[in-house]
Amino acid sequence: MVVPVLEEMRIRSLGVIEDAVVELSPGFTAVTGETGAGKTMVVTSLGLLLGGRADAALVRVGAKSAVVEGRIVVPPDAPAAIRAGEAGAEIENGELLVSRTVSAEGRSRAHVGGRSVPVGLLAELSDDLVAVHGQTDQQGLLRPARQRQALDRFAGEAVSAPLGAWTTAYQRLRGITRELDEITTLARERAQEADMLRFGLEEIAAAEPQAGEDTELSAEAERLGHAEALASAATTAHGALAGDPADPEGVDASALVSAAHRALEAVRAHDPALAALADRLGEVSILMGDVAGELAGYADNLDADPLRLAAVEERRAALTQLTRKYGEDISAVLSWSEESAARLAELEGDDERIGELTAERDTLLSELTVLAQQLTDARTDAAKRFADAVTEELSELAMPHARVTFALRRTDAADEASGLQLDGHSVAFGPHGTDEVELLLAPHPGAQARPIAKGASGGELSRVMLAVEVVFAGSDPVPTYLFDEVDAGVGGKAAVEVGRRLARLAKSAQVVVVTHLPQVAAFADRHLVVEKTDDGSVTHSGVQAMEGEDRVRELSRMLAGQEDSQLARAHAEELLEAARTGA
Repeated sequence: MVVPVLEEMRIRSLGVIEDAVVELSPGFTAVTGETGAGKTMVVTSLGLLLGGRADAALVRVGAKSAVVEGRIVVPPDAPAAIRAGEAGAEIENGELLVSRTVSAEGRSRAHVGGRSVPVGLLAELSDDLVAVHGQTDQQGLLRPARQRQALDRFAGEAVSAPLGAWTTAYQRLRGITRELDEITTLARERAQEADMLRFGLEEIAAAEPQAGEDTELSAEAERLGHAEALASAATTAHGALAGDPADPEGVDASALVSAAHRALEAVRAHDPALAALADRLGEVSILMGDVAGELAGYADNLDADPLRLAAVEERRAALTQLTRKYGEDISAVLSWSEESAARLAELEGDDERIGELTAERDTLLSELTVLAQQLTDARTDAAKRFADAVTEELSELAMPHARVTFALRRTDAADEASGLQLDGHSVAFGPHGTDEVELLLAPHPGAQARPIAKGASGGELSRVMLAVEVVFAGSDPVPTYLFDEVDAGVGGKAAVEVGRRLARLAKSAQVVVVTHLPQVAAFADRHLVVEKTDDGSVTHSGVQAMEGEDRVRELSRMLAGQEDSQLARAHAEELLEAARTGA
């Protein structure tokens, strides 16, 4: 038996249900009751947990809000668990708590794993958790895309192998097509870009800038522009330190420091502290001598050449033209030059690149043509086997003359260049091949096969979905199925067969069925009854699990409308025994 996905659901203040706990079976759970309102609320509750539309009318009269909570068991590697984790939800002991609150004003809130989430996340999770089949709200396999996915999974390796190769080739083809479109449709813009890059590179090459040259020239211009002031300052500073040869009697700093050093040196032996100061004065004297010598050399070497200054300013102006266009400094200009040279080489190689891409595109188209035929052949074979199996199931579900088929069609491409060449036609193709897959139903001989959503009544549609799910059991990753009155319009032997097939489906998935037929409910592993009470002013409904004698009484009521009828009780016990031995 599979582990159930939905273990428990609590409903508060929703419609006629005031407060109810719905504990579901690991296999097959049947929900019955005297009236449809309470049973509908059970289905509606699950719909809210799955992200269905919220309506203020669902809130019980007099209540501020309605709340539905679900406890879901999910393996840690299940897609739903991974998606919930990405949203910040916490999964404790393999259980995910999901809740939906609808206020009397119509506002709706959703929580997953203790985290407030958008309602849309519930809908995302439901795609991997539950498939719903109801009288008015069919989901899942009614969508052609889901029908194709179902057929592909049913086909197994025969489709999955070529489909994997198709996906790889198709994605590469899309990349090549985008690049070719860019090169060919933007040819004028690319030519203009190449001209602009070529002009810039030529301008930079003519100037021959060197890294850091702008900084060096700026410093040189500053020095040349103030050469006289710099020379005067250096001469004055040198005289103050070393004295003026033209004034032998003048006092300079070096002489004064030397005199102070000699005075301390004469008595240094008498006090270590004074000796230390004498050493420091000696260092100062040496340093002042070095500075004075450098100042003399600086003043002698300073060139106040107006011609050199003019040349420096001219070079700086040329470099400024480059930094104004291509970068904030010469280093940035040189980086732009390197990148632009690479881009220009790419643009100038367009013709060669177009040839390479075109050749690769043609190779991929040939590969896809072969894979497309392989996919069509494998799907055609699987479609016949799948349809025959579903048709056989329908013959036991009170639809003996119904026939299910798959329509596999190809659509002509908008133009020859955009399609694959198959059987002399240009065929449209997409991520999954060239086939459009649709499940058709002919409910009786002579009837035209139509899409199942249009070719069947509500009860017939639910039975078709049941037959499909039974045939498909084990291949569909959705672990829980909800059928709302799948037995509508059937009775007797057909009802027994509906129950038997639901029990068979429950061996590989969790199945929840809202039913009014005792023949179906008898096959359930767990039997829940929605009971309604009326105190004259307010109607209440609750959900009770039926076991042992209580279950026999409920089946008796469903059979004859009389819970204590001995004949009905005998029939109920017979149904239960037949279900236990014949499921």
